[in-house]
Amino acid sequence: MQQYNLDALDRKILGMILADARVPFLEVARAAGVSGAAIHQRVQRLTSLGILQGSEYIVNPEKLGLSTCAYIGLNLQDPSSFDKVVEALYNMPEVVECHYTTGGFDLFIKIYAQNNHHLLNIIHDKLQPLGLSRSETIISFNEAIRRSISIDSLSHGREQKKEG
Repeated sequence: MQQYNLDALDRKILGMILADARVPFLEVARAAGVSGAAIHQRVQRLTSLGILQGSEYIVNPEKLGLSTCAYIGLNLQDPSSFDKVVEALYNMPEVVECHYTTGGFDLFIKIYAQNNHHLLNIIHDKLQPLGLSRSETIISFNEAIRRSISIDSLSHGREQKKEG
């Protein structure tokens, strides 16, 4: 995977739009001391390079009656069924993330349920029929941190690598 070096303008743009995805490009341009067209071109470039991937609104699941958030590690009976299982997980609206992992699980998913009873039904009625050898569920009480990757931490990490 190709890595891209960001210049000061890229970092300024990313810092501002990560803080507020709806910030007007003209406001970013003023803060960066360049034209609005320059900001638009840079954002397009960052998007075409795959550094920026869309923009989104974040839905609060609790406001929609989904008060239980759980992370579930899945082990498959048949490892050759990965694609079939991932497709089935994709078609479950409760599943919002799915990761291939190392360590103790084949897959690790994040789901939202109405309550613990609903969570039990999802595990029993939707997940177990996928051919699991075992699963382990962790219920989240509260999300303590949610953020995008920090642009500042990337530059700090590179500076440390160069010194050492």
